[in-house]
Formats: sequence, C-alpha cells, structure tokens
Amino acid sequence: MGIMIIDGKQIAQQFKEELRQQVTELSAQYGRKPCLDVIIVGENPASMSYVRSKIKATEYCGFDGELIQLPETTSQEELLRVIQERNNNDAVDGLLVQLPLPKHIDSQRVIETISPEKDVDGFHPTNVARLWLNQPTIVPCTPLGIMALLEQVGTPLEGRRAVVVGRSNIVGKPIAKLLLDKNCTVTIAHSRTADLAAVCREADILVVAVGRPHFITADMVKPGATVIDVGINRLPDGTLAGDVDYQSVAPIAGAITPVPGGVGPMTIAMLMRNTVNCFMHRNQ
Repeated sequence: MGIMIIDGKQIAQQFKEELRQQVTELSAQYGRKPCLDVIIVGENPASMSYVRSKIKATEYCGFDGELIQLPETTSQEELLRVIQERNNNDAVDGLLVQLPLPKHIDSQRVIETISPEKDVDGFHPTNVARLWLNQPTIVPCTPLGIMALLEQVGTPLEGRRAVVVGRSNIVGKPIAKLLLDKNCTVTIAHSRTADLAAVCREADILVVAVGRPHFITADMVKPGATVIDVGINRLPDGTLAGDVDYQSVAPIAGAITPVPGGVGPMTIAMLMRNTVNCFMHRNQ
C-alpha cells in the first residue's frame, strides 16, 4: 500500500471555502462581518511572513480587520494600551498579537491582557483552563488544525497510541489533550526523554513539534504510523524543513504531512474558524 501524503493546503482551502460561504450568510444576518485585528511589533521576517498569510486568509474569507504594525521600540505599556483599545471596541471579534515579541516585552502579560472572548489564538489562561476542564473554549489553532487533518483523512484514533514530541503550551500540551479526548493513549515526550526512539516507535500517531530540522529519523517511526510534522525550520540554504526527516521517514509511514504544505495552512484555516466562532459567541 502506498504512502498517503496529507495535503494540508488542499484541506485548508476547503475549510476556507466553507467559511467564506458562512461569512456571506452571517453578514446578511447580522449586518456586519466578523472582524479580526492583528498586531505585530517589529519586523521579524518570519513573523512578517506569517502575518501576511493570515491577512490574506482574512481577506479571502471576507472578514473585516486591521493590521496594526508597531515599531520594535514600542514599550510594553503602549502595546497593552493598544490591546485594551481593541478589547473595548465592539466591532472587533478576534485579536491576536504575533509572537515572538521583542525581548523587552513580557509575552505572558500580553497574552493575559487580551480578552478571553477575543483570544483567537486560544492562549489566554482562562481558555487554557477551559480546554483542560472540558469546557467550551477557543482551542489553539495548530492543534485544532492537526485534529482536523486526522479527521479528514480518516485516521482511527480511539484506543490508538499517540506520541507527542514537544511540550510547548502552543502545540505539545494542547494536542495531547485533544488526542486524549478522542480516547487515544497519549505519551508526551521531549528532548530529555530516555530512549526517545523507542518511545516514538510505539506511536500509531506521531506528532512532532520540537523546532529542530530532521530531528525524527526513520529508525524512530513504527511502520504504517501517521506522522504529523509541525516543525518549520529555515535551513542555511534558505529552504524549509520540518522536524521529521521526510525523505527517510515517508517510505515507512502510513501517512505523513509535508513541510511546507501540511500543518501550516491548517493553522491559518483554524484561525479563521476561531474568528467566526468568536463572532458567533459574541452575537448570541
């Protein structure tokens, strides 16, 4: 049986088409469109590129919104003031601040200042708590995108072994929780895990989010496993590489996401979906 390459780009496009249709209906019903404001501080090239993709998607889906570009030298107080303005603005449904922020700004303070109801990234402590308590909440976009991919390609989850390599608050921990909710048996592994290769080989579903190019090699993957590569690393020659050594792992895996074109587009599609959900929630 051939390997299945999971086309995140195509699946994300389907989601955006559906959202675009939904936005047309919502704006007819409520007399306004969902609105997403994006704040970026400084000119980190990778961040600028992500933000451009997000803005392009908001335009495609038919949202209103504003890109607020602040200089690198913006003080924390000034940034918090801009966030509060957006919190208090009834026309704004979703708000995100592009990370990472310049070193002089405390990211956690910034995340906590965004209104939980407008926190389309799902990073606010209130939303994190709701996720772990099985309460309705805004789920971080990348984990949500991964679950949507698994669902779209029909990966069986119940009773399966899932190994998540990486323990960040943005991907590792929330994806572990979502897989647990689907009755997977979940192990969270990381760079300090003893005999990481043996732990990874137990996985029917292997999710990798460590930020190291080609970190997962063929000897770490169970034949037929579904491999989800969250990493986007820029190599010295300028090309993009995932956390999985695609060339060696692909022939062994049952299904695998490419980089680019796998999880990345799904993250943005789910950001759009979260924005629509915030709009709906605020209009109830």
